[in-house]
Amino acid sequence: MKTIQSIFLALLVSFIFFSCDNDSDDPIIIDENPLAEFNLLTNIKANDHTIEVYSEQEQYTIGYNEFFFRIKDNVTGSYIADATISMNPIMHMTSMMHSCPKSEITKTTDATVYKGFSVFQMPGNTDEYWDLNLEYSFNGQTFDASERIEVKSPTDDKKRVNVFTGTDEARYVLAMMPMEPKVAINDFSAMLFKMENMMTFPAVEGYTVSIDPRMPGMGNHSSPNNEDLTFDASSNMYNGKLSLTMTGYWKINLKVMNTSGDVLKGEDITDENESSSLFFEMEF
Repeated sequence: MKTIQSIFLALLVSFIFFSCDNDSDDPIIIDENPLAEFNLLTNIKANDHTIEVYSEQEQYTIGYNEFFFRIKDNVTGSYIADATISMNPIMHMTSMMHSCPKSEITKTTDATVYKGFSVFQMPGNTDEYWDLNLEYSFNGQTFDASERIEVKSPTDDKKRVNVFTGTDEARYVLAMMPMEPKVAINDFSAMLFKMENMMTFPAVEGYTVSIDPRMPGMGNHSSPNNEDLTFDASSNMYNGKLSLTMTGYWKINLKVMNTSGDVLKGEDITDENESSSLFFEMEF
């Protein structure tokens, strides 16, 4: 009986790992995609390579977008490990071009997967559009690849990014980080960038973003125990606490203050002023 069981086990293992037909005895090579749980947004084909762009989101969208990249060698079918990648999204407008806040692309624990983010300030349309430009290097060679991408408004049409000119005449981009809101005191984060020129948007450190969440449909009431967003150097984000006392539509009124405490943009909420000119939105 033990011999029969051993033979059966050997046959089962052979069936799992190999497949034979009348023409070939070659094994089936199964490539387990480490990004299978993410959404494939783009396949960029160039230089005998395919650059795959993945995200948790189902589309390129206004606001914060985290991306994961893999580079496939189309000749060998293998994925390239330990490459160096950089990206530069460019918005082609009718009268100008500009980029957006973006990160360096870094390696992950999987040697064939790289990640980074960008913050798109505006959607494309029939006349104005975004290009995703990539430069990547490995084995002493450097390549370029580019693809037109479709950046859309969020599917729920809620505001998650603000582009504004401060009282210091500088141009800023303030983006809300993704979160799953709950009736609770939530961790709440944002990223703040200053436009140095049309292509460069460095992160801003040491400012403060005050928050005042309100429910416009419920008498514009607020909530207790909120904490303003302060800069955290380890994450390069502004972190605080957002208190949500019930489900529904919330407007998160904002004020941005510099290191001296000067208000660059945003207003207090009063009986006469029910909303700041700077805000995020959410509904759950």
